[in-house]
Amino acid sequence: MNPAPHHPEPAPTLLRRVAVGDAAAVRETLAEYGGLVWSIARRFEAGDAEDAVQEIFLDLWKSAARFDPAIASEAAFIAMIARRRLIDRRRTRRRRPTTEDITELPSFTDETRSGPDVCAEAKKAARALDQLRPEQRQVLVLSSQGLSHQEISAQIGMPLGTVKAHARRGLLSIRQALLGVDQGAP
Repeated sequence: MNPAPHHPEPAPTLLRRVAVGDAAAVRETLAEYGGLVWSIARRFEAGDAEDAVQEIFLDLWKSAARFDPAIASEAAFIAMIARRRLIDRRRTRRRRPTTEDITELPSFTDETRSGPDVCAEAKKAARALDQLRPEQRQVLVLSSQGLSHQEISAQIGMPLGTVKAHARRGLLSIRQALLGVDQGAP
């Protein structure tokens, strides 16, 4: 009786190694498939590809254990994850309100926000928001609706640095008003 021939186990794939926490495999996957993911992201989201690539790879690390080489190649699996993540990002962005959805910035005065369930702190915050410069208020309102600074910049045609400055200054003004801090204090 002849012993059964020995077939060596195939080397684990990069994604299998990623799934078990192999840090070297993570770096190798980035080096091997970074270009593929980048090119897919650029086609879907030319202006925000860097954030998209980061989200794709995070999703890929979470999904690596689902990879089955009998079903698809690593490149096909990674491209599928990238495509799904990009479609999700596009759908999310479409659900977010745009500046066209806001015909007039909401007012948060005592008259419009009064009622037994509204506490004094909420009224104070609403007054502070109403006292901001219109562009600061617009940036904070859009930000509170889930838009990133980049998305706000693109939608209202304001430079990204200016959007960030308005957000910071607006939040500082509201903080000062809520804490009763003198406007000249840092």
